[in-house]
Amino acid sequence: MEVVGQKHTEENCRMCGISLTDKNWKISWKNLNRTQCKSCNKEHDDRSNGNRMWVDGNYIPKGHPLHKPGRYKSFGDAAFESLDNYKIAKQGQVYILYSPAYPSWIKVGMAVDAEDRLKQFQTGSPYRDYILIKAYDTDDRRKAEGEVHKLLEKTHARKNEWFVIAAPVAKEILDGYFDENS
Repeated sequence: MEVVGQKHTEENCRMCGISLTDKNWKISWKNLNRTQCKSCNKEHDDRSNGNRMWVDGNYIPKGHPLHKPGRYKSFGDAAFESLDNYKIAKQGQVYILYSPAYPSWIKVGMAVDAEDRLKQFQTGSPYRDYILIKAYDTDDRRKAEGEVHKLLEKTHARKNEWFVIAAPVAKEILDGYFDENS
C-alpha cells in the first residue's frame, strides 16, 4: 500500500470495492491496515458493535451482570450508566489489596472486577503502588465480603475495610474461607 500526499492508491475498499481516496478513507487508517471506506466502516461498526460492551478496550460478554452496550473506561463508569444493574448484580469478586506505604495493613473489599477496582485505587496514590494480592470470584460479593470481614475482625484490628494483618496471612485465611464456601 502506498500513500501519495493524502490520496490512497493501489487499494480498494475490501467490502464494497470502491477506490479509496482522501474523501472516503482516513490517512491515519494506513497504520491500522484498515482498507475499507468510511461508509463501510460505519456500517460495519453499527452492525457489529451496536450491542457490544467494552471496558478499557476489553470486550465484556452479554452475560455479564453490568452489561450495557457502549465503550467505558472502567466498570465504575459503566455502573453509573447502568446503575440499576449495579445495585442488583450479586456476582463479582472479593479482593485483598496491599500498599507498601502501609506495610501492616491490607484492604479486603468487593467489586464487580478487582483489576478494574485496582485502577481506581491507583489514582489515589501518587506512587500507584497498590498491589492486588488476590481476587476471589463469588456469586454474592456483598455477602462474601461481610462474612470475610467478620472472620478477620475476630483476631485482627479493623478500620472500615482495612485490617492490621500481613498480606500472606490474610491470603491464607481467605483461601481457606473460599475453599470451604465454593
